[in-house]
Amino acid sequence: MALKCGIVGLPNVGKSTLFNCLSNAKAQAANFPFCTIEPNIGTISIPDVRLEKLEVLVKPERVVPTTMEIVDIAGLVKGASKGEGLGNQFLANIRETDAILHVLRCFDDDNIIHVDGNVNPIRDKEIIDIELQLKDLDTIEKKISSLSRIIKSGDKDSLKENELALKIKEGLEKGISTRALDFTQEERDIVHRFNLITSKPVLYVCNVDEASVKTGNHHVESVIKSVANEKSQVLMIGAKIEADITELDTYEERQLFLDELGLDEPGVNRLIRSAYSLLNLQTYFTAGVKEVRAWTIRKGMTAPQAASVIHTDFEKGFIRAEVMKYSDFISFGSELALKEAGKFKVEGKEYIVEDGDLMHFRFNV
Repeated sequence: MALKCGIVGLPNVGKSTLFNCLSNAKAQAANFPFCTIEPNIGTISIPDVRLEKLEVLVKPERVVPTTMEIVDIAGLVKGASKGEGLGNQFLANIRETDAILHVLRCFDDDNIIHVDGNVNPIRDKEIIDIELQLKDLDTIEKKISSLSRIIKSGDKDSLKENELALKIKEGLEKGISTRALDFTQEERDIVHRFNLITSKPVLYVCNVDEASVKTGNHHVESVIKSVANEKSQVLMIGAKIEADITELDTYEERQLFLDELGLDEPGVNRLIRSAYSLLNLQTYFTAGVKEVRAWTIRKGMTAPQAASVIHTDFEKGFIRAEVMKYSDFISFGSELALKEAGKFKVEGKEYIVEDGDLMHFRFNV
């Protein structure tokens, strides 16, 4: 399941530095706007301590974590929706992502230029919001225009689409992003087909200084208050600290550095897991002597749907799923011990896969 998160924000807020920490790629990070022109793309592994524990018990030939693509999109500016500052290209890059990581500068440093002269994360957020909303307003107005022609032909489905499009248009005109509007699940499925930028889930990443990385600061507090009604998440991270961590060679050095800061783990680990959660994803495992592997699925998937992530034939010819709970596997130590304890379950087509399930699929094509 190929998933992609786009890092967006104004120039000089720490996007490329954060991207480098996430992907270990070397995107140029310079102290001037438009440093990033083409989007940098990195594939990152999802940190999951459960894989390490499964490796110890199963002793496979290899371990394969689940992954996600991160895209470093060039800094947006006022007028992007009208093509300013390569805006059309940037907005097209955002449209291709599944979720948005919106980086906000929440630290003061006179040595790092701010494109608008001073640090104000709420203003910065609103600049990006307005540009994305204006772009979506243009998109939804074109959709309404095309639907008006279809409605005249008597198509009933288009009436519902038009009703939702008008609701979205009204919201955008009031400065309300599509994700903040209330829809039923059926309506959300329809809205998803509109492919609007402001309907994508957002994680606001507050880039803070070292002194604020644990407790935050007044900038972070203002962001949390600002997005309270947005159905989005807020995460604090110190991009400079994360950059320093990636420069350390050994696990021991990195752990010592984290201990000195009073942190349990690198912030990028929390960021990756938050992005994973933001996309409504979860993990199941397959485990054997050849390979222990994590697989990404959307929450609520049935066993056949989960099987299709491995191969479409698994879903087509699905017979049953053999399921072990991760916690049981760790407690009992082996598949045989689980069977003897009656913890080895056989499930059919209606089974909803749970996070951490260990699964074998039986199928016939």
